[in-house]
Amino acid sequence: MSDQILGIGSRVNHPAFGDGVIIYVDVAAYKVCFIQFGIKHVGKDYQSWTIIEAVPAVESVSFSEAEKSLMKILRHFSDITEQVPLGDKWLGGTMILKPKDDALKEKEIPIDGFFHKIVMVRDRLRVMEQRINASKLEDEEKVNLQQYITRIYGSLTTFNILFKEKEHQFVGEKGSGD
Repeated sequence: MSDQILGIGSRVNHPAFGDGVIIYVDVAAYKVCFIQFGIKHVGKDYQSWTIIEAVPAVESVSFSEAEKSLMKILRHFSDITEQVPLGDKWLGGTMILKPKDDALKEKEIPIDGFFHKIVMVRDRLRVMEQRINASKLEDEEKVNLQQYITRIYGSLTTFNILFKEKEHQFVGEKGSGD
């Protein structure tokens, strides 16, 4: 290992604690958030971990920058669900599913619950995508699987009207007609 100083957002693998991300750099130690063991202090002179991705050390980093880095890392390593807001006009709303046959009863579903399920599908697709990218599959196989995932995202764009913020919406293949 080198004597380089790692910056906030650097990804590491510790032999005892596993994968983690540096969230604070002190004079003598790093504060590292490990996925399975929480926050631990590790001395700057520690040499037995593997540096997965080094982020250059800077004089100061804002809390929001550190938070964004940490969220990116946690999303990469786990299937933590992000808090995604439902569009204001749908809050407290109800979906009504009405069958063609009038003899059958219609079904009411709270939009909030339905929206939560859609977000979970989106998050699990993202995790699947990350695991495919990190797998030992051949590049051609990865590309083929990625194309399926992109098409799934495209099929789910119908539900984009439920999202409050555009950045949380599904994006499929551009111009594919999905």
